[in-house]
Amino acid sequence: MTAHEPPAPSLRFGYGTNGLADLRLDDALALLADLGYDGVGLTLDHMHLDPLAPDLAARTRHVARRLDKLGLGVTVETGARYVLDPRRKHGPSLLDPDPDDRTRRVDLLVRAVRVAADLGAHAVHCFSGTVPDHTDEDTAWKRLTEAFGPVLDAASAAGIPLAVEPEPGHLLATLDDFHHLRRALGDPEPLGLTLDIGHCQCLEPLAPADCVREAAPWLRHVQIEDMRRGVHEHLPFGDGEIDFPPVLAALAATGYRGLTVVELPRHSHAGPRFAAHSLPYLRKAARLAAERTTGMSTVPSHGDPSATPEGSSTP
Repeated sequence: MTAHEPPAPSLRFGYGTNGLADLRLDDALALLADLGYDGVGLTLDHMHLDPLAPDLAARTRHVARRLDKLGLGVTVETGARYVLDPRRKHGPSLLDPDPDDRTRRVDLLVRAVRVAADLGAHAVHCFSGTVPDHTDEDTAWKRLTEAFGPVLDAASAAGIPLAVEPEPGHLLATLDDFHHLRRALGDPEPLGLTLDIGHCQCLEPLAPADCVREAAPWLRHVQIEDMRRGVHEHLPFGDGEIDFPPVLAALAATGYRGLTVVELPRHSHAGPRFAAHSLPYLRKAARLAAERTTGMSTVPSHGDPSATPEGSSTP
């Protein structure tokens, strides 16, 4: 590094397979490696390492070898829409009135922890689910804390952090809700946080960069996309309202070394195109963040990453 160059960005960027649902998993992984991504957010789903199909252990070993060959890190994500029930999106959840249905979700998460351990993943992502009809919040929180018991036990035994995501519209929707769960469970060591940067813009009272700083001690996984205030819609970079250099500067300053995964689950129709343009956007924003921090500048003034990049949905 010369005296006129900013420090190399310390962040590691990945792309979520839920935004590449039309590709075979081997093809998706090869695409991300070719594009220069550091890793992948692997959603266990019927088209990508089906967690309920036969021979899961053998298929997981194949994926582990593939990841190793391609040099990709991995986070295991559990947000598949219909992997447990073909008629209920994200159902059943940890809040379901039927204890047998709650157990089905618990079993899926425990299975995900085992897959994550076999893949060498840095975390397992999950979320609470929405509050069912005719269920009061106290009951919902009780179900959630009870359901997490065996999942946290599995995570502790495997040495894999469980990264809970605050999700708009869910029981656990905000950073405050995460802290409520953490305290209710007695602050167990394996329990961490998935921070979705877009969700911070959508509904948190703090700015996204401040959310990163507030969440730093518990940060185990990061998802990233653009978003607008008050609208839960995952957008390509440049189509929302987020100023990314301060967010990435804050994230780098925390010392977080897991993956920061692009989350565009409704853009699979053009997944390869969005994957190709997301990484240069993030790298440019990270360089600008480093330059602002050091007071140096190597990017022309017209190269502001807050401008809409080619590949966003804006013409």
